[in-house]
Amino acid sequence: MSCEQLARAGLFLVSNGINEPTGAKVISPQQSKRINSLMMMCGHYDGSGEFAYQVGLPGKSGVGGGILTIAPGKGAIAVWSPGLNPVGNSELGTKALELLVEKTGWSVFSN
Repeated sequence: MSCEQLARAGLFLVSNGINEPTGAKVISPQQSKRINSLMMMCGHYDGSGEFAYQVGLPGKSGVGGGILTIAPGKGAIAVWSPGLNPVGNSELGTKALELLVEKTGWSVFSN
């Protein structure tokens, strides 16, 4: 999967279960909320708390270096870089997302 394909796959989590480009209802708003909260709490293995603090978006990482993040109401963002940190998450991908959130203010913890 490319970064673009991964980001498109997560679009339904941006808009409460609706895939905005197609208008298709994929899951209920409650299911979308649950998935986003699970990604925020445990989507980055033992690094989930630190990712939530640094990036402030629900996300799921893979040991291949990919990360899918969801900015609720804004967009789905995918990054990929294979250099992993000690807990198995993309080091550069996390930094890129942190910088993106600093520039956009998309953190769910922003004022």
